Amino acid sequence: MAEKKATKAAATTKKAATEKKETVKKAAVKKAALIVNAENAGFKAGDVYNALAAAEKALTVAEIAKKAGISNEEVLLGAGWLLKEGKIKDAEGKIALA
Repeated sequence: MAEKKATKAAATTKKAATEKKETVKKAAVKKAALIVNAENAGFKAGDVYNALAAAEKALTVAEIAKKAGISNEEVLLGAGWLLKEGKIKDAEGKIALA
């Protein structure tokens, strides 16, 4: 009888630990808010431009985000700035320097 209680208690503790880990993972997934202002858009444009210049080829939004270490949304913010300035162009569904 004592063995059943000990096994049940261990299973309950393990389940609680697993639930706690899942809660921590969900909290870590939350994204920071995207700040949309001229200063931030300019900085993100620089990040996008530098990633494209370093790659020397057309890249997808996801590839730029990975190379620049920014989110996809930040890539799009910077790309909008660069597109308005005529610095980038569409290259078969990818973004390339103009």
